[in-house]
Amino acid sequence: MAESDVETRAHAEAAEQRSSHVLYKAIPQVVVLVLTLIGVAYTSMTRQALVGYWEFLALITGLVCIISGWPHARTRPERVRLVWTQALHWTAFLVAMNLLLISDVQRMLSTDATGLAILLLLALGTFVAGVHTLSWQTCVLGLVMALSVPAIAWIEESALVLVFVLLMLLVVGGVILTTARRGRGRDDSLGEEAL
Repeated sequence: MAESDVETRAHAEAAEQRSSHVLYKAIPQVVVLVLTLIGVAYTSMTRQALVGYWEFLALITGLVCIISGWPHARTRPERVRLVWTQALHWTAFLVAMNLLLISDVQRMLSTDATGLAILLLLALGTFVAGVHTLSWQTCVLGLVMALSVPAIAWIEESALVLVFVLLMLLVVGGVILTTARRGRGRDDSLGEEAL
């Protein structure tokens, strides 16, 4: 019986170590995701293209791709290849992002469209880099970034509806809190009368 308890604890500790290791390995992707969400929120609120921000984020994402691909590159030549392919990959995407900023292209696209196109390029670059570095976490990050593009468009189109829903939730929450407090006050006074 004692041996089974020790085995159970050992299995639980091993599972906890694996889950904390997975969370530790996902920190770079979570940081990029948080930075992406900050950029998306800022873009949605100000309706300004954050070109420099997305370029900075592309460089950070390239570094994260190298970090996540590093364990799969076991030999020195594989690691050199990883760094070079990611450097070329992200250079190509940075060039594509900057092509959108040429004045002739800028006349054809609005500020919102330019920002969304740059974010979409960043999402595509992230997903493809995840495929090449064999990192499913980076692929998921690219998909989440890509899904934020229509989310921005929807938020901008639905801002009035979202404000209305938020106000309604606040009113309903206020009514519920007020009712709950009044109910508690009555229960307390009934309890004192019973004594």
